Amino acid sequence: MLCLLMPFGACTKKHDHKGKTPLVEVSGKFLYQEDLQAALPLNLSADDSVLFAEHYIQNWVEDALLFEKAEDNVRDGERVKALVESYRKALVMHTYQEELVNQQLAEDITPAEIADYYEKNRSVFILEKPMVKGVFLKVPLQASGLGDVRRWYKKNTQDAIEKLEKYSLGNAVTYDYFYDQWRPLEEIEAMIPAKSWNSDSNYLKQHRDVELKDTAFHYFLHIEEFQGKGDEKPLDFAQEEIKEILINLKRVDFLNRVKTDLYRQASDKNRIIYYYLNSDE
Repeated sequence: MLCLLMPFGACTKKHDHKGKTPLVEVSGKFLYQEDLQAALPLNLSADDSVLFAEHYIQNWVEDALLFEKAEDNVRDGERVKALVESYRKALVMHTYQEELVNQQLAEDITPAEIADYYEKNRSVFILEKPMVKGVFLKVPLQASGLGDVRRWYKKNTQDAIEKLEKYSLGNAVTYDYFYDQWRPLEEIEAMIPAKSWNSDSNYLKQHRDVELKDTAFHYFLHIEEFQGKGDEKPLDFAQEEIKEILINLKRVDFLNRVKTDLYRQASDKNRIIYYYLNSDE
């Protein structure tokens, strides 16, 4: 599609494009095929892709021409440069500060701190939807060994889980083990056909082992743990959220300490010179 948009014999001047494919040039500035490809939305039809590309190129050319004209006519060019440099400085500092926070401050948040914050603020962490832990299997209707599956999927033991995993390798269409992480109940229910408990949000809280079938498959679901809508979030589910809260609470003090340390180090090495302090006036 992009090849159709490229004029024949274009870009005959020698220029190092560093491996990129130029589509259009305005006063020595280039729009490349790779840039257009990155901007192209997914799943467009061929006709829509061509239309998008034509509009994108046209807009790029118009912006390039407008920018060129603006550069020639903006009177206070030095002020604009100062604003750009100020923005660049703020962006670089912000990026560095976020990297520091993520690398250092995040590592300082201990499990004990998270647990302590959770215990003091349990009422804040409330589930908006039911969450579950367990295991789910989808097995062809004619699969062998279904009697064994009926025994294994209900047990949260190492032996039963290992046997279930081995069985699933050669027989299950879907095997989803989630004993170790909370999953939205609706996500699990979406893998099961028409369910008889749709009108009862607490059905799976009271019936932890469910077997259903349709014309092609058996469905086995075991719920090991259930937390309903409006219940407190379990600690292992809320811990990442709590960690972000604690990071934000400590962010200001942490960044102030970083600035203080940098100032002290620079002062110790005599890198800071205050000219006004040496003035005789």
